[in-house]
Amino acid sequence: MTITHHARMWEAAVDALERAAQLHRQFFRLAGQQAQAPVWEPPIEFFEDHGRLSVVVALPGIRPDLVQVSLENNTLTVTAERKVANALSRATVHCFEIPYGRFERQVRLPAGRYRLAGRDSEHGCLLLHIETLE
Repeated sequence: MTITHHARMWEAAVDALERAAQLHRQFFRLAGQQAQAPVWEPPIEFFEDHGRLSVVVALPGIRPDLVQVSLENNTLTVTAERKVANALSRATVHCFEIPYGRFERQVRLPAGRYRLAGRDSEHGCLLLHIETLE
């Protein structure tokens, strides 16, 4: 490979990363920084039906068993890390839009007492079921 070819590959990778950063800013809100690792917030859906709360967290490429969920003081917290695949370190990157690194998403629940009643995963989403306690 020539230097020109490497320069074009590098330029394409930088362009892809810039597009990814732009999309990241558009669809994901930054939550801050923590211990040298970027933190991002996955998108959620949060709804209530007959006194039961449901939270759907979009987590593409993250094994559900590696996600930590806590519920304290009416705040639901979901954390984990999405690691860069080893294959990407050797690959020519054409598109790089899904965020990587440690994430944390906090959801403030309405006033009341709750308990986490269950969790499932479906199609790259974590489904959390929360019951209202009386």
